[in-house]
Amino acid sequence: MDFLSDFQNDRKWCSACDGYVSYLMSIDKSFCAQCGAEVRLFSEEDWIAFSEKMEARKPGRRRKKASPQKGRRDSA
Repeated sequence: MDFLSDFQNDRKWCSACDGYVSYLMSIDKSFCAQCGAEVRLFSEEDWIAFSEKMEARKPGRRRKKASPQKGRRDSA
């Protein structure tokens, strides 16, 4: 069963333990299985690296070409 092996190997960052640990999940928060502190998905350093990597993957923004305004009449 792949689901069980993924669950057993899943880790989140515990700042109290200073490492990635097994965790217990509630509805809106997750807690370290070792010390009970609240855990996060990434450490601060890993979050910065992840964010920079995702930002670099974004395509560059293009300007929209100005389209002729159809059906517009000048009021005189």
